[in-house]
Parts: sequence; structure tokens; C-alpha cells
Amino acid sequence: MTKLEPRGRDGSGDKGVMTLKTEPIHEAYSFVCLRCGHGWEGSYEIRHILDRAGRLRADYYEKGFRVPSPLTSNRCRMCRGFRIRILRPGRVRSARPQFD
Repeated sequence: MTKLEPRGRDGSGDKGVMTLKTEPIHEAYSFVCLRCGHGWEGSYEIRHILDRAGRLRADYYEKGFRVPSPLTSNRCRMCRGFRIRILRPGRVRSARPQFD
């Protein structure tokens, strides 16, 4: 059984948002821009919460900061293009030449 606990953005206990008492999920992805060819990788912590309407929502965090979902709202860091291919983690790193 999942336990719910009131939580505000500042941790004050705002009754409008409920946190699911589960461990955060850690996910990593590789991204390639189909416009300019730039590739990068990202690692995210995903926290599942119930919103004010009682719907389950996933919040993504990168380096401790809340960010938009990289699966639905992602742009190239070089050309700012929107045509992004998502790959399993490690694909960008494995395609780059290793310099000694």
C-alpha cells in the first residue's frame, strides 16, 4: 500500500499536493538532435505525486532542480531544435571517439 503525505513546494505541508511515499526513480537517457546532430546525455530523478485533482503526476529533477519532462519537452542544447531522438543511456558516450 502506498502512503500519501501532504506536501507543499517548500515542504510546508500544502494540502493541495500529495506526495506518494515511494522511492524516487532514477532514469538516464541519451539524446540526439535530428537537426544538427548534437548528442548529449541526461540523468533524472523522477518523483510521483498526486496533484490537486487527484491525478498521478511525474516530476523530473536534474541536479536537484525541477525540470520539464525530457521525454515531452526537450530542445537541442546547441541549435535549440525540437526534433530530438531519445536513445537508451550510454549511446552518445559509446559513439564518441576516446581521446587518450
